[in-house]
Amino acid sequence: MAREGLRYQTFSRRALLMAGVQGAALTALGGRLYYLAVVEGEKYRLRADRNRISLRLIAPERGLILDRYGRQLAKNRQDFRVFLIPEQAIDVDATLIKLGYIVHLNERRLRRVQRQIKRQRKFVPVTVAQRLDWKTFSRVNVSLPYLPGVVPESGLSRFYPAGGALAHIVGYLGSPREQDIGENPLYQLPGFKVGRQGLESAFEDDLRGFAGRRQVEVNSVGREVRELPPRQEASNGKNIQLTLDLALQKFAAEQMGEAAAASVVMDVRSGELLALSSTPSYDPNDFIGGMSQENWQSLINDPRKPLLNKCVSGQFPPGSTIKPFVALAALEQGVLTPETQFYCNGTHKLGNHTFHCWQRRGHGMQTMTSAIANSCDVYFYRLAERLDIDQIADMGRRFGLGTSYDIGVDGQKSGLMPDRAWKRDVLNEPWHGGETLNTAIGQGAVLATPLQLVVMMARLATGRLVRPKLVFNESELAGQDANFPTIGLNPLSLQTVQRGMEMVMEPGGTAHNYARRKSAQKLAGKTGTAQVRRITTEERAAGVFKNEDLPWNRRDHALFVGYAPADTPRMAVSVLVQHGGGGSAVAAPIGRKLMDKAAQLLDSPPKSVVEGDGMDNSSDSFSNPRILKGQV
Repeated sequence: MAREGLRYQTFSRRALLMAGVQGAALTALGGRLYYLAVVEGEKYRLRADRNRISLRLIAPERGLILDRYGRQLAKNRQDFRVFLIPEQAIDVDATLIKLGYIVHLNERRLRRVQRQIKRQRKFVPVTVAQRLDWKTFSRVNVSLPYLPGVVPESGLSRFYPAGGALAHIVGYLGSPREQDIGENPLYQLPGFKVGRQGLESAFEDDLRGFAGRRQVEVNSVGREVRELPPRQEASNGKNIQLTLDLALQKFAAEQMGEAAAASVVMDVRSGELLALSSTPSYDPNDFIGGMSQENWQSLINDPRKPLLNKCVSGQFPPGSTIKPFVALAALEQGVLTPETQFYCNGTHKLGNHTFHCWQRRGHGMQTMTSAIANSCDVYFYRLAERLDIDQIADMGRRFGLGTSYDIGVDGQKSGLMPDRAWKRDVLNEPWHGGETLNTAIGQGAVLATPLQLVVMMARLATGRLVRPKLVFNESELAGQDANFPTIGLNPLSLQTVQRGMEMVMEPGGTAHNYARRKSAQKLAGKTGTAQVRRITTEERAAGVFKNEDLPWNRRDHALFVGYAPADTPRMAVSVLVQHGGGGSAVAAPIGRKLMDKAAQLLDSPPKSVVEGDGMDNSSDSFSNPRILKGQV
């Protein structure tokens, strides 16, 4: 009995000890459960929700870019595309191979995707394919469980209906740079594009809009099960409306063809740019899908520089197109009068150097108006001898040379209106009298862009400090006259030069056209032929080479500037054909056609837009009574 009692006591102690251990374990487990469920419950609930609920951004619809009548120059259209997020793919190469059975991926495309994956961070989506048809897109969606990291998306992509006609102005979109990805959560969205050139880049903040947000419930493989409230819609980008007329822009491009050329048309009353065309051009749509290396090399190696916006970035010697404001400088300084005459025998000597007129036999006796009409170099050599270079430069700047304008287009150059200070600061040399003579005929160091030349014409036509405008503000009407300040010139001086420019377009002038109808608007203009090479004494003795006998890059530039109608100016034009030859033969015919076409379009705004029957605007059509009212 004693042993039984002892054994019972031992068993009771052990049972009690075990019960205590179990109780302690249960207490600890209960405490831990309480800690996890109550104290830390919110934390783990959020973690679970993060696995179950995915917060996704809603990309805003990019704003449209429109012409003055609301026609779409940059629009959005539906795009079925496929992306790959490298960090979510178990094996990138294997996933691409599987995807290649559904979506055709050639060797070049695969190499591009792989290069992009290596170049950027692993969490940034890489575009694998886009512009897919519905059948292919559906097959990708069905195969998603076997394609880790693949993200199919039905979204919007940019499209430029006018193609190359507006490429230099509108620009194009591209993927965000790697260093910019952290700046905006939108940049991490698959396939998100940002402005790279032109107005797309300059107005990126306005066009882009703001992201929306939505919560979706996903399953274990990341497939979306359902959307959870609340949903915050995206705020779409703003539309940008330009002063350009799409019809005139296309017409200008057609007139210049594949030549290396530029033309600008401006409404002189408002400063609105009606056309800003540079040729040859490129198709901005090629950049959306990714341009091949071969196409890119062909663009950058083309001597005609299709990627360069010659209207604002091309700096060229203006030739005789600047003679009108040089004449104004002489009149304003009182060194001669409108009746002053000089005799032109084809040459002019200054010291030991002989300066030549373009007309080898000379023009005979010339007044100021006839010298402008005939573009007589000798007259302007004689005139320049009576002026200081600083006086010419000051007048040139009053007419817009050496100046850049904030019109929203990148890459704009300011040209060069040289003077004594410029040469001393840049070359550390004194100014010489012969350089003044060269400047007076638009040669030497003077450089101008076609945009500056059209501003020069607008100011000459109106006597006011006209400034160019490309983008409408919200409160502005198209065609509304601007109250530009006066340029401050003697009206008689201005009238004298304007009369000389009218004579340029009349029989006997350098840009006459006997075929023009008598009922056609009266034009005023000035031709220019700018040399790009030095003509030696030996060549002059043997006979100056004709442009057609020279290599393309050694031929003269052809220029024309003008305005119309001559009595009540409405539009101004500048035309430059790089290495095109003579201004009167090559550039002037284009300028005449542009002024006539601009007058026709301003008088007859497009009926289809006014009446609202559409210009391929589909669901995102644009109607702006503010603009149309100003035109109709």
